[in-house]
Amino acid sequence: MKKSLQSLLAVVFTLTLTVSAAASSHREAPLIREDPTADNTDVYVFKSPNDANTITIVANFSPGQEPGFAPNYYDFSEGVLYEIHIDNNGDANEDITYQFRFTREVRNPNTFLYNTGPISTLDDPDLNVRYSYTVTRVTGDRRSGQGTSLGTFQVAPHNIGPKSTPDYPSLANAAIGTLSAGGGRVFAGPRDDPFFVDIAAIGDLLTLRPIQQLNLVPPMASSAPGIDTLKGYNVNTIAIQVPITALTNNGQAPSGPTANNAIVGVWSTASRSRITLTNTGAGRLRQGVGGTSQVSRLGMPLVNEVVLSLAFKDIFNASEPNGDAPLFTSNETFRNRVLDPEICRLYKLLYNVDCPAAPRMDLQQVYLTGLPGVNMPAGVVPSEQIRINLATPLTASPNRLGAIAGDAGGFPNGRRLADDVVDITLRVAAGVLVPGFDRAPNNALSDGVDANDRAFLTTFPYVAHPHQGFDHAHHGTTANPNP
Repeated sequence: MKKSLQSLLAVVFTLTLTVSAAASSHREAPLIREDPTADNTDVYVFKSPNDANTITIVANFSPGQEPGFAPNYYDFSEGVLYEIHIDNNGDANEDITYQFRFTREVRNPNTFLYNTGPISTLDDPDLNVRYSYTVTRVTGDRRSGQGTSLGTFQVAPHNIGPKSTPDYPSLANAAIGTLSAGGGRVFAGPRDDPFFVDIAAIGDLLTLRPIQQLNLVPPMASSAPGIDTLKGYNVNTIAIQVPITALTNNGQAPSGPTANNAIVGVWSTASRSRITLTNTGAGRLRQGVGGTSQVSRLGMPLVNEVVLSLAFKDIFNASEPNGDAPLFTSNETFRNRVLDPEICRLYKLLYNVDCPAAPRMDLQQVYLTGLPGVNMPAGVVPSEQIRINLATPLTASPNRLGAIAGDAGGFPNGRRLADDVVDITLRVAAGVLVPGFDRAPNNALSDGVDANDRAFLTTFPYVAHPHQGFDHAHHGTTANPNP
């Protein structure tokens, strides 16, 4: 019996290797965990709550930022090309790309200080280290298409503490910029990490604290509340809000949900120079040459954590959606990982929960094509993207469980900041979209973390202000609610 239990534990440990990465796409692959400034953590795309004629896209990078790590805070990388891509005809190729390039400026190199006094404005001389960035809109192929400059903007400073950033909300709001063409707004800077998840428990043999008494290996005594592992941590955010007409395939607003211009797919990437030259002398220390190579990719949450195997994680990060179809014909295909998900074997081993039998066509729709009648484009080429129907009305009272709770405006039809993608994914993987499987405990699977530790803003960029370095807290303790 002891040997049998040890064998089972070994199998479970092996299976959970892909689950134990942190959060939606935080440190999700072997190579990108060594390059955090280029690491996509989450992508959100949603109809703007206070402006239904616009779409907001949020792409986050650089996970697990401890707010108090002075004086060299977590910043965007000058050597990374950050991009947000839109496929507006379902062919798995980008039709529109927004590119972001960052530049660092040090005003006084003869001090170690990030700031030499209180920072009251973006042009305050006491802000010693500052970042700016350019925004370019490319139509067609992202490397050879036509690019239009949309302006140069300043990155919001870090939220250091009551002496250095006494009125941080005003300072950060001043960093919201207006795009120079086509309408829209943009923001880049540190934010509270909006992803909420008990990843510490999930990484411990897929423990779900609310139902841990059902866990078979090892059996747990009783249920417990979930703990938000990312509470108190910050992330770097790029947010862009543009008119719906800027994203459609004909430049017109869709006439309704079934219009042929109503559905778009979104994903984000980070690319680095193929060659980086290091200079130890005065002046610029690093310079990239020889073009760029993509090192990180993210669309749907949790794909690279719990769908792909370790063998495919780095490959996926370097690939584009139009390369997903060839993976369908490889020995261990992306499609087969979706149609026969590994997590279902974990459910059976750990909780004796039965999932629908493979092949799981319900999951193929969620991850690769979109849901019929909701966000599946006509003639869609299967590929991994977040798809959203631009004509779906705003939900008056959003439900954190999105579409599986009858809220058509929520995940997986786009992704709002408050959508509980962990609980949704746990339940969808257990088959709640399949007749006969919307039952307990399949429809009650949860990590026990139902909301973010900070309330989201009601206006652009919607992501909450970052935690203050001087006064913040993590996990189960109560952080200072004031920014």
